Amino acid sequence: MWVELICGLVAFRLLKRFFCDDDDDLDGEAGHANANALFSVARQLEKLYGGKVFVGLQIPDADSGSRRSIDLVLVTQREVAVISVKNVSGSVHVDKDGSWVCTGRKMHKTELIPDPVAETKQLVPILESYLEQRGVPLPEGYLSSKVICPNPNFRTTHTDFFPSEVITYDQWIQLKPEHRSRLSGWIKGAFHGGKKEMQESMQEKLNFILSTAPMWDRLELKNNKYVLGEFLEFKGKKDDILALRNIKRSKVSQLAIQTSSICCFAHSKLQVLYSPRDYRGEGASASEWKEVCVLSSTEVLFQPQGSSKVCKYKLSSVSCMSLSA
Repeated sequence: MWVELICGLVAFRLLKRFFCDDDDDLDGEAGHANANALFSVARQLEKLYGGKVFVGLQIPDADSGSRRSIDLVLVTQREVAVISVKNVSGSVHVDKDGSWVCTGRKMHKTELIPDPVAETKQLVPILESYLEQRGVPLPEGYLSSKVICPNPNFRTTHTDFFPSEVITYDQWIQLKPEHRSRLSGWIKGAFHGGKKEMQESMQEKLNFILSTAPMWDRLELKNNKYVLGEFLEFKGKKDDILALRNIKRSKVSQLAIQTSSICCFAHSKLQVLYSPRDYRGEGASASEWKEVCVLSSTEVLFQPQGSSKVCKYKLSSVSCMSLSA
């Protein structure tokens, strides 16, 4: 009996290497934690500094011919910040080459993290070039970078050696709306003396460009978790897959899932509402949203950011999904 149980457990773990079911595996949990940290920091930044925060951008890099991931971009009337969020837990010190050495709280495992400050600074000219190509050149010094560590278990050793671009957890929880200059490391008077209308116009252009920029696809789950990555396909009954055939990134930007008695008298059915993609960036009106009904057992195949695994999420566990162009 014990041999059978052990063999079954081994087989189960081997299968889990290739597919993770919903959010049960450790990689999935880590991916959720990182994505949740991004959205949590984004919400807090908007409260602290106003403006708009864009999450999970993938900005084309002309030099490498690939896309570079940017965690957050904060846009206000007077400033733009490229922000990396490091959801690091443990005791951290900065090595001679700028890399972070993190000793975890459990098992005292040590992790080496390549210099986050240098990596974030490299993203600034890439974003700057992208904005210029789309018709919004920014004044010199208007773009800057920061690294935020929002994990309450983040601890520093030799704090004096941490670069000023890093906002540690202790600093993060002390930020107040009236202390906005603590985040700003760039020239504060970039638009000093300019007309407010001109600042608002610039902000509107930046918001439009970044809202239509390539991003990671995202899932918002009903347990208040987020997943960033790439939507692959739906899995389920043939009739359901046929009903969902029009939900492709070239045609659809967003979909929402809800239970509805209008959809079907059977409780195992879900109502999927989806919005046609609008390349003008104006968004679809309520009358343009379409709907289909599928079984609640239908699944979304999604590859989380930074993972080689494909995860399956039941539609019944998903609130909404956004697809990047």
